[in-house]
Amino acid sequence: MRIHIVVHEAFEAPGAYETWAASRGHSVAYSRVYLGEPLPISVDGFDMLAVMGGPQSPATTVEDCPHFDSRAEQALIARAIAAGKVVVGVCLGSQLMGEALGAPCEHSPETEIGKFPITLTPAGLANDKFAHFGPTLEVGHWHSDMPGLTPDAVVIATSEGCPRQIVEYGPLAYGFQCHMEFTPEVIDLLIAASEADLTARKTNRFVQQPAALRANDYTAMNEKLFTFLDKLVEAYRARR
Repeated sequence: MRIHIVVHEAFEAPGAYETWAASRGHSVAYSRVYLGEPLPISVDGFDMLAVMGGPQSPATTVEDCPHFDSRAEQALIARAIAAGKVVVGVCLGSQLMGEALGAPCEHSPETEIGKFPITLTPAGLANDKFAHFGPTLEVGHWHSDMPGLTPDAVVIATSEGCPRQIVEYGPLAYGFQCHMEFTPEVIDLLIAASEADLTARKTNRFVQQPAALRANDYTAMNEKLFTFLDKLVEAYRARR
């Protein structure tokens, strides 16, 4: 599998996605847009597109953030989905996916930062790609927004603070508002970039502070993510 990862900021690193790709022998290419690396011109050069998170929103303009072109990323996502590629969006990436398909991003009822449980919907429990998650699963979070829903979108998982944690936009296209890719290294990067914001939100019920964030064990959710990605690759290969 040829994986292409769009990374918006150094502190929003791919984390466990890179671990998974390396362990399975998949090749990985990047568009580190914060370094000025371009997006792919064509979708023919990859089998899977992963679009990571970032402090931007789909409404952020190039004037606001010169290295982030929301419209160009949405166009890439739309082309990849139309071409039958695997597409996974994480946080901002999930919001861009919804926008690319005509569903505007919305504010989440709650800001969530830390490790909190998600609950699978009946549709999620019935979806073989998520059967190994079980009814509930503790996963990482770092967001204030959530992806929009197209008429055909299926909500796979929710949380107490956000009704759209995982969204199926198609058989090979999934948006994850949650962060199952978190590792201790990624958490340290995020804390370093966000300590003032964390302090300002210390009274929020779904916001953990640095000590708690560092104490969380992210291994189990990483393993669940790996199995999901394996099933997604299997589904992709079955369609070729």
